[in-house]
Amino acid sequence: MKVLNLRCETGHGFEGWFASEDDFQVQCARDGVACPLCGDARITRLPSAPRLNLSGARAPDPTTSSAPAGHPPAPSGPPSLAMQAQWMKAVHRVLQNTEDVGERFPEEARRIHYGETAHRGIRGQASAQDRAALADEGIEVLPLPLPAGLTGPTH
Repeated sequence: MKVLNLRCETGHGFEGWFASEDDFQVQCARDGVACPLCGDARITRLPSAPRLNLSGARAPDPTTSSAPAGHPPAPSGPPSLAMQAQWMKAVHRVLQNTEDVGERFPEEARRIHYGETAHRGIRGQASAQDRAALADEGIEVLPLPLPAGLTGPTH
């Protein structure tokens, strides 16, 4: 198994797991590798090096810090990766706790707002004009761009 560090052209970093280097190349050639956040298929492989701990050296003691006194230690890893992970968790939570009503979103939102149907969380598609009309009626909506890989059925 080959784990590669990848980045899309919009700057999102992520890992890709492949059976081999050739498998990665084949999938990239047919646009089979896409960013899990934005769906961009223009992927760049980042340099990476395996971490081999052959010298018998120990891992750093997490209880000691090189941060100056009174300052918290610097977070490990780029903050953008942590933010991306949190965003993906939030998107998954929304997908699991809402019903996809598709293009019927404006009508269904109105039915819920005016008490014609039971209150529940919904998601779907609405044009900018539909969103503005819903807002004028006092119906709050929030656009949530979904990664292309999450637009199908969820598990």
